[in-house]
Amino acid sequence: MQSRNEDACLPSNNDRSARIRQLNDALRTGNGEGQLLVTPGVLNLANGTLPVVIALLHGFDDFSDDNDPHGEHDFGAFNYRGEKLFWKINYYDRSLRFGSDDPANPAITTRVLTLLLAREY
Repeated sequence: MQSRNEDACLPSNNDRSARIRQLNDALRTGNGEGQLLVTPGVLNLANGTLPVVIALLHGFDDFSDDNDPHGEHDFGAFNYRGEKLFWKINYYDRSLRFGSDDPANPAITTRVLTLLLAREY
């Protein structure tokens, strides 16, 4: 059991969620570390579409309690020319074999943002 002093050194859930949100926002806006995975459905949209949907992804800010209950900005959906697209950030260890033990720690976490058509889900 941890002492009260040890507990004071641990980040609160709010601090942890805020750090995860910050790292996720950086990746989503194109300014952070991680990988972008674009599904075949998105790649097969009309020629010239990919840069447009990437720009929409980078600019996405329509977060609410309904679509972001933990405040981590790890999922979103938007429409483009009649297609609904989803994006989702998952957290892996550095080898990409297992989930990350701590998504708030970028030293041990690789973020992967997947952009897909809703119908591919």
